[in-house]
Amino acid sequence: MGISHILLYAIVPIVVIMLAGFISGKKGIFSGDDAKKFNKVVLDYALPAALFVSIVQSSREMLYADLKLSLISLVVIMACFMLVYFIFTYCFKGNNGADGAIAALINGSPTIGFLGFAVLEPIFGTTPAVALVVAIVGIVVNAVGIPVGLSLLNASLDKQGRTPGSKKESAWKPVIHALEQPVAWAPILAVVLVLVGVKWPEWLSPSFNLMAKANASMAVFSAGITLSAVAFKLNWQAILGSILKLILMPAAALVVGLLFHMDPLNLKMLVVACALPPAFSGIIISDEYNVYVATGTSSLTLSVILFVAFCPLSVSYTHLTLPTNSRV
Repeated sequence: MGISHILLYAIVPIVVIMLAGFISGKKGIFSGDDAKKFNKVVLDYALPAALFVSIVQSSREMLYADLKLSLISLVVIMACFMLVYFIFTYCFKGNNGADGAIAALINGSPTIGFLGFAVLEPIFGTTPAVALVVAIVGIVVNAVGIPVGLSLLNASLDKQGRTPGSKKESAWKPVIHALEQPVAWAPILAVVLVLVGVKWPEWLSPSFNLMAKANASMAVFSAGITLSAVAFKLNWQAILGSILKLILMPAAALVVGLLFHMDPLNLKMLVVACALPPAFSGIIISDEYNVYVATGTSSLTLSVILFVAFCPLSVSYTHLTLPTNSRV
């Protein structure tokens, strides 16, 4: 698959829809509050429906084959997550653990929920394999990364005496909260149903598919609105955050996947998933706690811009590096 095909069929549609959202935000047609409502539709309905209906139609054999994918995704993403945390906590003067935690939530996590299907399906097709990659990476980000980041954030704010009373939480509260979200439990439920051998009624699929179709376009449009509301300020932290997210994470996924002889198709999809821009959820948390807001939003904006260039390169390199014969 050439770079021109990736640009025309995967990147250009995303840029066009995101630009439409950006312009509508700048013109005041939609506001940041509207974007939050769109995001809620995506995260609570459209994305869980897309993940659930795709996974529940897969087989036990496919799930067993994806065990290596799950372990490598967990190790790579969380290793990069913690690396970002330590770098931004201890290597930049004036930063503290709270800043490092927000930096990790942004630059240590791919925005798989918002752009996963929008990017992977035009490149790899609408298959259960794509849904499983999106689901597994999404579970790592939402059920592991966010709870860890919130725990680090709250611990740092507690030391500084800055945690508002309403936001003081037990160590397990972020984990429980993350698993309560449909985007986390829907794919887990689908995996359980497949493993126990429950046959999915085909007549239910059209209803889920209709909801799932809203996922990619609404998520990308909402991302454009969100970017229209942030003030861009370029600095070294924003640049380094973008480099770590767009280059280091996919490179780490490729190296680890090759070392452990990961399925070529799964590895290609994981590399592209890891090359996605930073997680928008990190910006939401940053704004809620009023921590690292300016630099975090600038890093996100820069990463989205650079993603247009880096994504085709990531896909092309993996296609050249890895064999083409793999399961679909």
